[in-house]
Amino acid sequence: MVEKRSENSTEKVAILDFGAQFGKVIDRRIREASVYCDILALNTPASKLRADGYSAIVISGGPNSVYAPDAPKYDPEIFDLGLPIFGICYGFQVINKVFGGSVSREGLREDGQTDIDVDNESPLFHALDPVQKVLLTHGDSVKTNSVAPGFKVIARSGDLVAGIAHESKPIYGVQFHPEVDLTEHGEKMFENFLRRIAELKATYTMDNRQDLCIAEITRIVGDKNVLVMVSGGVDSAVCCALLTKALGADRVVAIHIDNGFMRLNESTGVMEALRKDLHVQIHRFNCVDDFMNGTFVDKNGVKTPPLSKTVSPEDKRRIIGDTFIRCKDAIMKELKLDTDMFLAQGTLRPDLIESASALASGFADTIKTHHNDTALVRELRALGKVVEPLKDFHKDEVRELGRNLGLRDEIVHRHPFPGPGLAIRILCANQAFFDNTFEETATKVQKIVDEFGDGMKATLLPVKSVGVQGDCRSYSYVVALSTDESPIPWTIIDKIAKKLPNRVHNVNRVVYCFGPTVKTPVLDVTETYLNEETVHELQLADHAVYQVLVGRGADNQPSRFLSPVIDLIQQMPVVSIPVHFDRNPGEPSTKRSFVLRPFITRDFMTGKAALPGKDIPENCIQEMVNRIAERVPNHSRVLLDLTSKPPGTTEWE
Repeated sequence: MVEKRSENSTEKVAILDFGAQFGKVIDRRIREASVYCDILALNTPASKLRADGYSAIVISGGPNSVYAPDAPKYDPEIFDLGLPIFGICYGFQVINKVFGGSVSREGLREDGQTDIDVDNESPLFHALDPVQKVLLTHGDSVKTNSVAPGFKVIARSGDLVAGIAHESKPIYGVQFHPEVDLTEHGEKMFENFLRRIAELKATYTMDNRQDLCIAEITRIVGDKNVLVMVSGGVDSAVCCALLTKALGADRVVAIHIDNGFMRLNESTGVMEALRKDLHVQIHRFNCVDDFMNGTFVDKNGVKTPPLSKTVSPEDKRRIIGDTFIRCKDAIMKELKLDTDMFLAQGTLRPDLIESASALASGFADTIKTHHNDTALVRELRALGKVVEPLKDFHKDEVRELGRNLGLRDEIVHRHPFPGPGLAIRILCANQAFFDNTFEETATKVQKIVDEFGDGMKATLLPVKSVGVQGDCRSYSYVVALSTDESPIPWTIIDKIAKKLPNRVHNVNRVVYCFGPTVKTPVLDVTETYLNEETVHELQLADHAVYQVLVGRGADNQPSRFLSPVIDLIQQMPVVSIPVHFDRNPGEPSTKRSFVLRPFITRDFMTGKAALPGKDIPENCIQEMVNRIAERVPNHSRVLLDLTSKPPGTTEWE
C-alpha cells in the first residue's frame, strides 16, 4: 500500500531488506515514530539513495551468514554517504565486517528474550536503564577482540557484543531486534536513532488508511466484480467490508468454504455473524471431501498422498491452499460467475513474510507456507487477478480498520484462527521422529534441567514442531517438563523454557506436562492422520478451552467460579500431538495428548507464552486441563506450551 507524505516533508528513511522475518515491523516502528520510510532491495546503489534524498538508512536482519558464498550483495559505498545508519542483526554484522572487524560462529546460539547490558551514555540508549530485555536471534557473533577499528562497544550479552557505535560517524549496529515487542523499549531506541542521531523532525503523518485501501481496490479492480473467501476471522471480514465500501455490495460475492477443520459448530456461527455485519451475498459450501482427498503436485511432478494420509506439515499446508483455489473455481462454475472476476484475500504482511513471498521480501527464509500464498495463488497474482488491500497491515492495524468500518467487536477481536483450521493443529505421524542425536540430546537436556534443582524431569518427545531460529525455519525436538512438586514452580519452569533452546540447538519448543512426573521415556508415537475421529477429538478439546476463556461453565452458561480471561491473551491454539504417556512395557501407543498455547503478542510476529499465575490465572489453566480430561476420554495428558516466538512459532506446524 502506498502512503502519502505531507507535501513539505523531505525526510525519509531507506530500509535495506536483507530477508529479515521482522523486516516489515521495522517499517512499522519507523512509521509509528512519525517518519516516512521505504523498504528497498538490499542491493540498491548508494547513488540512488543519494539521488532520491534519503535522510537515513536502516539495514535489516536476515537468515544469511556474512561469509556465506551466497550472502546477499550490497553496495559498500552506502557507508560513504555520510548518512546515519542503523544495522540490525545481520545489518550489524555487515557493518562490523565492512569496517574491518570479524564475525564468528559460536557454539552458543541465542533465539529468545534475554537481558543485555547497554551503555546509556550512548545516544542510541538515551534515557534507558543499563539493563534491557531484548530479543536476540543469531548464530554468528562478534566478540570484543573482533569489533571493527573505530567502533566502540555499547551493548553486551555476556561475552558477546550486542551493540556497537562508530566513534566519529553516525553509524550504529545492534545484534538484537529493537523492532519487535519482545525488545521492551525498542520503540525508544528507534526514536533515539531517528531524532537524536539522525536529527529528523519526525513530522510525517499517515493519510486515512481506509481511503487509501479503497483507492487501491478501485484502481486494481476497475469495473470487474470480486470474489472473496471469508472464514469468519477479522482479516477476511475486514477485507470483505472494504470491498463492499469500495465497489458496492452488488459487485462482491463472498463464499465461506467449510473444509472440515473448523471449530465445533463454527461454520454456522460464522455465517450468522457475517451476514449481520457485511450485508453482502454470502454462500456456504461443504467441501470436506474435496479437502480430505486433495493432493499437491510439486514443481518436479511429484504428487503427495491425499491429505487424509499426509503427515508432512508443509505438504498439508500446500494441499489445503491449492484445494481452496480448486474449490473456488468449482464454486464459480456452480454459481455461474464471470471467470474474469478478481479474487480478494485478507492476506497480511506477517503471512507474506513467513511464506517468503516476493511481495514482502526477496530474501526471507520460508517459515511456513500460508494457505493464501501457495503456488496457485502466486500464479493468479502473476496474472494480476488478486487484490489484497491489507498486505501491508499487521493484525492490530486490521482490527483498528475494522472498528472504523463499523464491524462489531465479536468479529474485530476474534482470536486469530489459521485458514487451514484445525488441520495444522493436529500433528500427524506414522513413525517417531528420531535422528542420531536423540539420546545425546535427551541426556544434555536433563543435565541442564538438573542445574535448576532436583525433582524436575525432562522428557524428549519423538515429535517435531516448526520454529524460527536465526530468521530461518527449524523443525526440531520438543521437551516436556514434569514434576511432583506442588505448587507447580512456574517461575523455574519459565527459566528452563527460555534456557533450553539456546543451549540445545535442536530443541525449539518446551512444554509443561500436567500430572505426576513422567517416569518412562516416550520412544514411539500414535499413528495419526487427519480424519473424522482426530478432528472431532480436537474440536472437543478446543471447545472446552474456549468455554473457560470466556468464563462459561460446562453448560455453556456464565460461571460463578470463572471470570472471562480471553482478553488477557491474543491467541490460544489447542494442539493435538501423537504422544501417549504412562504406558506399561509393551503397551502400544494409542492415545493422543493436547497442548495449550496461551500466547501474548502485539505485532503477531513475535510474542511470549502466557505464564500461569502471572499473565493468566492458574485456576483457569487447571480448569482447561480438567475439562479436556472430562470431554476427551481417549486423551493421554494435557501440556502447556511455554515457548516464546522465536524460537517456537505460534502454531506447531
